[in-house]
Amino acid sequence: MRLNNRTAIVTGSGNGIGRATAILFAKEGANVIVAEIEEDTGNETVEMIKSDGGEATYINVDTSKIDSVERMVSNSVEKYGDINILVNNAAAFVFGNIEHVTQDDWGKVLGVNVIGYANCVQKSLESLKKNSDSSIINIASVSSFIAQPDFVPYNTSKGAVIQLSKCLAMDLSKYNIRVNSICPGSIRTRASDQHIKSLGLDPEKAYEDFANDSMLKRNGKPIEIAYGALFLASKESSFMTGSQIVIDGGATID
Repeated sequence: MRLNNRTAIVTGSGNGIGRATAILFAKEGANVIVAEIEEDTGNETVEMIKSDGGEATYINVDTSKIDSVERMVSNSVEKYGDINILVNNAAAFVFGNIEHVTQDDWGKVLGVNVIGYANCVQKSLESLKKNSDSSIINIASVSSFIAQPDFVPYNTSKGAVIQLSKCLAMDLSKYNIRVNSICPGSIRTRASDQHIKSLGLDPEKAYEDFANDSMLKRNGKPIEIAYGALFLASKESSFMTGSQIVIDGGATID
C-alpha cells in the first residue's frame, strides 16, 4: 500500500500504459481519477479497479482544452480532496515526414502531448502545492531522444516533454513537488497496434522486429511502465526530480 490514501490523476487511462498505471496505483491504495476522453474505455478501467476492491472515478477530459482540464481537476478535488500525484499519459500519435505533416497534425500532436501536459500541471498545481510530497510523472518516450524515420511530429512533441519536465522540476522544487519522466521503448498497446496497421504492416512481424532491436529480445508490457510510475509516485523516489527513466529493454544503448 505504497500510495495509501493518496489521490492520483492518470490521464489517458482507458487503455495501455495509462490503464495499467491506474490499476496498479489503485492496488497500492490510491484513489484514482481515470481521466480519459473515451467514455467507454475509461469506465471499463474504473470497473476493473472496483472489481478488484480499489477506488476509482471516471472523469471525461480533453487535455488539450484548458476548460476541460479545469473541470476535471475541480471534480477530482471535490470527490477525493487534494491531488497528490499527476500522471500525464494521454497522447496523440501523429507521424509523418516534414513534407506531408499538416498544420492540423502539428496542432493535434502538440496540443495533447505538450500543451495538454502543461494544462494538467497548471490546473492541478494549487492542489498539488498543499501536499509535502506531491509527484508529477510525465510519460515521454525513447522517441524523445532518438531520431526515427517519418516520426517528425511525434518525436518533436516527445522531445518537448523531456524539456518541459526539467523546467517544471526546477520551477516547482520550491513547493517540494517532484517532476520526473519515463521514456518507454516498444510497448505493445492498442495505439501501437493501430499505428503499425496504418502503415500497412503486419503487427506480428513488426513486433518481432522491435523485439530484435532490444537487448532483452522482447517487447515491453504496459505493467512494466506502470511499475516505473509507481516508483516515481512513491516515497521511494523522494530524492529524484528532473530525471528520466528509460524502460526499453536496452534498445537505445549507445
